[in-house]
Amino acid sequence: MTSLVARIEAATPPGRDRAVDALRALAILGVVGGHWLVTALVTDSGTVRGASPLTYLPHLTPVSWVFQTLAVFFLVGGRVAAGSWASARKRGVPYGPWVGGRLARLFRPVAAVLVVWTLSAAAMLMAGVGESTVRALVKLVWSPLWFLLVFAALTALTPLVARLHPLWPLVVVLHVDLVRLGIGGPRELRWINVVVGWLVPYCLGALVARGGMRGRTGRWALLLGGASAAGALVLWAGYPAAMVGVPGGRMSNLDPPSLAAVAFGLAQCGAALLLLGPLRRALRRPALWAVVAVVNLSAMTVFLWHQTAMIVVTMSALLIADGPLAGLHTVPDGPGWVLARLLWLPPFALALLVCWAAFRGYEQGGRRPGGGSLAVRESSPERKGHARRA
Repeated sequence: MTSLVARIEAATPPGRDRAVDALRALAILGVVGGHWLVTALVTDSGTVRGASPLTYLPHLTPVSWVFQTLAVFFLVGGRVAAGSWASARKRGVPYGPWVGGRLARLFRPVAAVLVVWTLSAAAMLMAGVGESTVRALVKLVWSPLWFLLVFAALTALTPLVARLHPLWPLVVVLHVDLVRLGIGGPRELRWINVVVGWLVPYCLGALVARGGMRGRTGRWALLLGGASAAGALVLWAGYPAAMVGVPGGRMSNLDPPSLAAVAFGLAQCGAALLLLGPLRRALRRPALWAVVAVVNLSAMTVFLWHQTAMIVVTMSALLIADGPLAGLHTVPDGPGWVLARLLWLPPFALALLVCWAAFRGYEQGGRRPGGGSLAVRESSPERKGHARRA
């Protein structure tokens, strides 16, 4: 272990902004933890269906405030992509090779998931597993992939949006919600927010990449203003308090991203930017940086396979046990389920570790620890200076 830590430390470029890698890792782990806590697979009359404790236990809503961290992921994505594109232009790299390389690194690990689950779904159907059960399992794995399509689209549009101020897409989200929710406009308008809603933190990340939002005052204003706006929209404008979709709910803050979700995401981004300094100081410790580097190198692998890990544990226990197990196969309608689910998190993590070991090569492409396809490389003197000042 000591030698691995030393190799990672030695392989890390001196100007690399470790705090940005840490934010990406925290964002991915937040999504994973949130899915494991608010997603249940319930056995019912020989079938398996999805359920959420937020449907039965609305007082758990604050869990969604902690674990819905996609805005931070798009913030980091915008910062990294804008910096990468600026560097590519300086080096004379054309747009085609630049965007092709980034999208290839993004979708290479996706192909493995699609192949494995296509074959698994076919095998289950041939073995006599009910169609509704297969559909529930496949949906659980594939439905989170929607955000990768949005992320890929924004990555491809980076040369166009890198200098777009985040207020502009925020205004679009505001007007779309005013029309579709305020005056009952066409529901089809919601699809605009699917892209524009995540363009807000992405453009904020690009703004940070070119030197904006350096002062703590602006970051605190983002945190407090975003949180206040989200709270006001929930209390007085009728938006749901949960920042994730709740089965059976009147509306979802994520499908598409609503004005409340975008405002809350800006608050998260403000908090993330305030954490950059403390994270940089903490990550001077080689052991802590090694953990972040390993997670960062496998961020997409962790995201893509975390639902599979939960499914493997759930279905294996169903085959082995005499009956439904609390926190795993039962309806998530009480505190007992929550306590039992917490005890199942270590087995989920162990299964995810197995998936990581089997499929991380599709993401890393044979690179050594300390490098990485999504790494932020602060190699030039001016970028190093910016990393210290931010």
